[in-house]
Amino acid sequence: MTIHTDALRDHAVLIVHGPDQPGLVAAITTLITRNEANIVSLDQYSTDPAGGDFFQRVVFHRPDLTAAFADIEKDLTETLTPYGVHWRLTDQSIPKRMAILASTSDHCLLELLWRHRRGELPVTIPMVISNHTNVADDVRSFGIPFFHVPSQGPDKAAAETEILRLLEGNVDFVVLARYMQIISEDFLDQVHVPVINIHHSFLPAFIGAGPYKKAKERGVKLIGATSHYVTKDLDEGPIIEQDVARVDHSMTASDLQARGAYVERAVLSRAVQWHAQDRVIQTGNHTIVFP
Repeated sequence: MTIHTDALRDHAVLIVHGPDQPGLVAAITTLITRNEANIVSLDQYSTDPAGGDFFQRVVFHRPDLTAAFADIEKDLTETLTPYGVHWRLTDQSIPKRMAILASTSDHCLLELLWRHRRGELPVTIPMVISNHTNVADDVRSFGIPFFHVPSQGPDKAAAETEILRLLEGNVDFVVLARYMQIISEDFLDQVHVPVINIHHSFLPAFIGAGPYKKAKERGVKLIGATSHYVTKDLDEGPIIEQDVARVDHSMTASDLQARGAYVERAVLSRAVQWHAQDRVIQTGNHTIVFP
């Protein structure tokens, strides 16, 4: 699906989550109407209509949205504060700024760059940062700035400081496209934007080096990938998207790795698209995704 910015002009996304209660949906839809807007799509979910948690994503069109945006935000604050819910309003015509961190493996990185060039991801890419230089020419061929930040040895503090300097004020979220470095808790505390990761779904069963070789030795029948938000607990953050592919005994470890790379590319691309379109609501270590 190609996403045309012009088609998103004057469209906003409203995300609401909090305690489910009578009158909340009516208050939201009335507010949108009151602000001379028309609902384009509406998705909602409740864990329990009798005192559960409520989640809603509304897309609406409002002519001359830019001029009306501040007034709509003011109305949302006044209207929704008594309900005790959280909300955020975004202008769909403004693409999110996505930085990519990569290492030597290029399949996820190139997939994101290719989809971006085709207009399939509603983002801008201000930079790609890598701890190696082998992907530099490919990145620059897409017209994307490339930065090499080496990261060697057990102390990653200097590398993370430089990456934070490059990111500061320039991005809305970060994607780890097979960036083979452990992100520290200090980095997450200072980056102040969401970080999305991708990994093969063998974790933790085949943790460490050579997961596909280990999977082959165990005779696995399914391989897969998981994309999630990064937290201080390695690979245990809220899951955005997952997928699997069937494999069989005739496939080599290299075959499994190639099939796994295909799944990783698809899963990460969907996770990035859904995040960029404000389709993901985090609640604790859980996510609600309206695809």
